[in-house]
Parts: sequence; structure tokens; C-alpha cells
Amino acid sequence: MDYLEFKIKCLEQFQEILIAELSMIGFDSFLETEEGIDAYTLESDFDRKAFDSVIAQYKEAAEITIEEGVMPKVNWNEEWEKNYDPIEVDDLVYVKASFHPSKPGFKHEIVINPKMSFGTGHHATTFQMLRHQGQIDHQGKRVLDVGSGTGILAVMAHLLGASDVEAFDIDDWCVENGNENFDLNGLTTRMGLGTIREVQPQGQFDIVLANINKNILLDEMAIYAELVKNHGYLLLSGFYTDDINDLTEHAKPLGMELISQQSKDNWAALILKKV
Repeated sequence: MDYLEFKIKCLEQFQEILIAELSMIGFDSFLETEEGIDAYTLESDFDRKAFDSVIAQYKEAAEITIEEGVMPKVNWNEEWEKNYDPIEVDDLVYVKASFHPSKPGFKHEIVINPKMSFGTGHHATTFQMLRHQGQIDHQGKRVLDVGSGTGILAVMAHLLGASDVEAFDIDDWCVENGNENFDLNGLTTRMGLGTIREVQPQGQFDIVLANINKNILLDEMAIYAELVKNHGYLLLSGFYTDDINDLTEHAKPLGMELISQQSKDNWAALILKKV
């Protein structure tokens, strides 16, 4: 079966949003490039109407242009290896693929073979979540990673000493890839499949991590607040700096207090504490 290829040029801050939107309408493979993203879907799975709707929604704001083509056969590993460089988050963590050499001078090292999942640390949201994790005591804590993607934040929690890490994602490809990355980094936990309402995590957690998008965060905020223990932490990202007030105002009545925030490339990340 042939794959359809869409080379999408767009502003950098829209790359992860477009990947998320296209994955919801049947696209199963992505490459982030210097100019935007390359998106792939089986010809039999392609929904032109849904695709055009997604592109129209972001075309003007993201300055989108598209080249379409057909790719009969793809060596995915070879393709993403060409486009994946290691990431350095301060001296906290060095994120690399299995084919990269290690690098001294970092407290931790994460091995992520992203394949076609997203959440490698390259995007500003993931980068900031990792940095915020480094500011929170994970030792012996129970941690939940919502919308885990490649599993990178769950891996970070494990390396920081969390005693129990749970993770899940709505995409079965992310779950498969995430479990592979867990194995590479010594996690025995398995990633679940579904939304937070479908997975229904049990008990409460010292730390909840959610790097998704503004609308989902607002919709699920009350669930996160219920899952966070008193004096526990909720780490959020996946939204713009202009959205910070909307998120914090929504969280405040739920007993969640903003204690730290940062921004990178107009993307924001927050640490909230349950008081």
C-alpha cells in the first residue's frame, strides 16, 4: 500500500499542533524538519475533507504551504535518524537516540528512539517540562504522565527517583513506541492506551504531568486536580504564553496555585501546587 506524503512548511510554533491535529485524522507518521513537518498516511486512510479542514484552520496563522506526493515504500528509521539531533537541557539531562554517543557533564541521560511519535525534547513544551521536572523532588514519589507521547517525561520521572510511574496516550503508535523507550531506559511499567477518562488512573499522585494542548487541559483540569495529592504538583505545558491566565484562572478554584512559570519560543510551562 502506498503512503501519501505531505511536505508542510509552517511556522515552528505550529509544528507540534499540526502533528497532533493530523494524527487525529489518520496520519500515522511524521518528521519534523527545518521548514515544518513531513506528514504521511496510507492512501486508503486519507480523508481529504478532514485534511483540508485542519489546514484551513491554521493556514493563515501558521503561514502554511504544502507539497503533496506519493512514497511507495519508506524506511522510517533511516528517515528519522537523518533529522534527529541530541538535546541538552541545562546540565540536567542529555536526550539522545540509541545511535548517538553519550556525553559527559549531565546529571541524567535519556535514550529516546522517537520513530514517528512526537515529544522528543526538541519542542519548547517538552524542553520546558523536563526543566521543570528537575525543579521538583521526585524521590519516592508517585507520578502520572498524561498524554505521554514518546514517554520522555515518564522516563525523566524514573531517573529523578520516582517510585511509581504511570503513563498513557490516546495513540496506539505512541504507546508502542513509548514502551520501547521505557525498555531502553530501564522502566518496567507499561504505557496505557486511551484518554484520562478511559484509563481512569487509580488513587492520587504526588506529581501529575500534562503536556497536551490548551483545550484538553481546560477540559481535564478538574480530573488532574482530583488526582493530585494535597501539597502535590501539577506540571502543565502545550499552550502559548497568552493562555497562561486562562489556565491559572481555571485551576485556582480547584485548589491549584501557580508557583512557577517559564516560556520559550512563545510556548509556556507552569508548575501548580495543590494547597
